[in-house]
Amino acid sequence: MAATAGLNRRLICDSDALVDGGHGLRFTVDRSGIAEPAFAVRYRGQVHAFLNRCGHIPVELDWQQGEFFDHSGLYLICATHGALYAPDSGHCMGGRCNGKGLVALSVLEDGGQIFLIEEGRQSVG
Repeated sequence: MAATAGLNRRLICDSDALVDGGHGLRFTVDRSGIAEPAFAVRYRGQVHAFLNRCGHIPVELDWQQGEFFDHSGLYLICATHGALYAPDSGHCMGGRCNGKGLVALSVLEDGGQIFLIEEGRQSVG
């Protein structure tokens, strides 16, 4: 855990709250005094977190609360535009995102819990 030394970590949820390719978990991140929606998902056994904001225009991705994956469970999808994103990197895979990906957040899974790794004045709510 040397890579996170000196950084704060905040609990997001228990590990079993995220099922591979299933519902995501919404939470709020404070970035420089501004509360922004964010989410975490599990994909191929790993947890990934992003700001909940489409790369095309700043709308939230989920079509119903916590529904971030497309029907195949292979891509994150914007409910408004149909833009597809890689769940492991947030990279734009197609659609109106025009190469603009999601903003990734640092997370750590440790001891059966998932933590947001805070940098600077960022915090989770």
